[in-house]
Amino acid sequence: MSSQTYFKTVDIALISVFCALWATLNLTLGPLGFAWLRLPIFCDFAVFFTLLLVVWTTEKFGTASLVGIIGSIIILLIRASPHIIGFAASAIFFDILMSANHHKLDAKAYNMTIAAFVTALSAYFAGVVTGIFFMNKPLDLTTLEWALTFWGGWHLIGGIMSIVTTLPIIGILEKANVRRIKSG
Repeated sequence: MSSQTYFKTVDIALISVFCALWATLNLTLGPLGFAWLRLPIFCDFAVFFTLLLVVWTTEKFGTASLVGIIGSIIILLIRASPHIIGFAASAIFFDILMSANHHKLDAKAYNMTIAAFVTALSAYFAGVVTGIFFMNKPLDLTTLEWALTFWGGWHLIGGIMSIVTTLPIIGILEKANVRRIKSG
């Protein structure tokens, strides 16, 4: 009787690559968005671009969560940015919601629609969590309203940017018959 592991070597390698991408994009694009616009939209783009790609390559529950958690720890070690915890929470939320299509992300309209909906909802969730807990505002009704409207809305726009960019790329790769890396 042979035992099988859930995450094979190739899955761990892909998780590592996407953790590095998560951290790199967040440490470069995130600050640009704040410097240029004073808005978090590039942070969300970086997060969900990475999460969509890791789900496409692995099709496994847990990979998006691990990328979000490990990538966030890397960022916290490099730059003390506690807001990234909101993105780690949204990565877990994203991973759970992607179970709706069994982590399948291909050129089929159903899977793309689920992925777009999950990404938008997760980006909004990231904005609300960050707005409530990590923006140094008092925990009151005004902060809650601000997080649910303004801050969550801007994060949603960043998530939509990642949808508009990443899903067509995945669709093109699928139509070009580019194969995901699979372990044997």
